Amino acid sequence: MSRSSSGFVAGLTALAVAAVGFLAYQASANVPDDLASPKKPGTSASGAPAAKEKKKDAHPVPARSGTGQRVVYALAAKRVWLVGEAAGRKPRTFVVMPSTVNPPPGTYQVTSRSGQVTGSDGVDIEHVVRFADVEQVAIGFSAAVDGTMAKPDPNLRTGGVRMTPADGDAMWAFATIGSKIVVVP
Repeated sequence: MSRSSSGFVAGLTALAVAAVGFLAYQASANVPDDLASPKKPGTSASGAPAAKEKKKDAHPVPARSGTGQRVVYALAAKRVWLVGEAAGRKPRTFVVMPSTVNPPPGTYQVTSRSGQVTGSDGVDIEHVVRFADVEQVAIGFSAAVDGTMAKPDPNLRTGGVRMTPADGDAMWAFATIGSKIVVVP
């Protein structure tokens, strides 16, 4: 009896394989032409060479912000770019929280730095990179030690441009004394 059972199972297996093969053939015969043959890399669905797609940078460095290594600060965008000299290297960019006093657009240089101090708003800050004075208010980039980027009190005249601690670390490493800062509208 075991011989007839194994023969029966073998027959069912062969029948199942044949049915799957038939269904696969039928499915491949009904595939639309644009899906029938595998595409080569770099070709479109029609098989024609595809145009190289270049990803558009969501936050490109502002036009007319100069050349070479520099920090670019866009007032309206509330964004900073750390632009290096290495060709092809994408600049680091991040959002910032401006203070109540802003520098006018122009080119500046880093004039002083402080590792950790208390800001003019009473917040403990680190990695302070100063680059301008506007009506006796020092303007500079900094990160709150507690990581916050709160809106400044509109009743205080402060010049701290706040960023996250990670961005503050990057700014500190990038913008040494004499580094170029370009402020754009």
